[in-house]
Amino acid sequence: MKTALRAEALERRDRLDAETREAAAEAIARAVESLASRLPGGVVAAYWPIRREADPRPSLARLRTLGHASALPVVTPDRLLFRLWAEADTLAPAPFGLMEPLGSAPLVEPATLLVPLAAFDRRGHRIGYGKGHYDRTLAVLPPVTTVGIAYSVQEIPAIPDEPHDHPLDFVVTEREIVDCRQNRRSAARG
Repeated sequence: MKTALRAEALERRDRLDAETREAAAEAIARAVESLASRLPGGVVAAYWPIRREADPRPSLARLRTLGHASALPVVTPDRLLFRLWAEADTLAPAPFGLMEPLGSAPLVEPATLLVPLAAFDRRGHRIGYGKGHYDRTLAVLPPVTTVGIAYSVQEIPAIPDEPHDHPLDFVVTEREIVDCRQNRRSAARG
C-alpha cells in the first residue's frame, strides 16, 4: 500500500515545473521563518535536495539569519549523523545523489530536523523513500522537533502508520504550516 501511495505522490510532485518548485521553496522558507519562534534554539539539520524534492536550503538560510546553526546529514549503515554546514562549506558527493559535509566538519545533534518526504498526512505520518533512514535516526536521537518539507500536492488523506514510524511535529508546504501535533490531539479526542 505504501509503495502505491509513494508512487502516486511522487508522480504529482514530479509534474511540478521548475518555476513552480522555485517559488514554492521561497514560500516554504517564509513559512519556516514564521515558525521559528515555535522551534527550539540550536542546530537545525536539513537534507540536500535530490530529484525534485522541495528545496530546504532557502529555509536554512533564513533560520541562520535568526541565529540557528545548520547541519546536513551523513548517511551511515545504521543511521544518519549530522555535521555542521554553512553555504560556503565544501561538500562531497554521497550515495543516492546526495551531497554531504566533509569529515572534518564537527558532528552535532540537531534540535530541529527538516525532513524530506514522498507523501504526508495531517497527523504527521510520512512516507519516505523506503530505506528507513529518518525513522532509525529519530529512534536514537534525543527529543528533536521534526518539520516535514513538501509541496502541497504530496498530501494524502491518510498514511497507514506502523509502530516504528515517528510522526512529524509540523509539515510546511508552499500553502500552509500544518501543526501535526495539534491534529493528532484532536483526532485522539474525537
